[in-house]
Amino acid sequence: MSKITEEVQKLVSPIVNDLELELVDIEFVKEGRDWFLRVYVDTPEGNIDIEQCAQVSERLSEELDRTDPITQNYFLEVSSPGAERPLKKEEDFHKAVGQYVFIKTYEPINGMKEFEGYLLSYGSEFAEVEIRIKTRKLQVKIENEKIAFARLAIDFSA
Repeated sequence: MSKITEEVQKLVSPIVNDLELELVDIEFVKEGRDWFLRVYVDTPEGNIDIEQCAQVSERLSEELDRTDPITQNYFLEVSSPGAERPLKKEEDFHKAVGQYVFIKTYEPINGMKEFEGYLLSYGSEFAEVEIRIKTRKLQVKIENEKIAFARLAIDFSA
């Protein structure tokens, strides 16, 4: 995490906790000439609405104005993580067991760096994913330290 996202996490965590929401992710990115501070929040059930996002946005905006941790101009966006929610924390992976996921690795495993399929299990050392290659189903164990990026995915074959 960058220093800015760490500072924002300190500011937004009490807000989402107070509203009984979950902080999913924080991004501070430059797109073209503009900077964006994106905060993704959700309910534990995964059904956040626009009013809840607005509450977080209003309260976080007040805190950002009060503490002023970001020197450049930026746009604040508070939203749902969407259907393809990132899996960042151990808890995210545990909740995703049984769901369709996309995982990208730092290095190839069996000649592949991208895996899409059902997350069968997640433990302290590896994630196990059932992938489909043509008509064959294969189970692949991916060491946790090799996971570069993971998110929920949509299974269009179902």
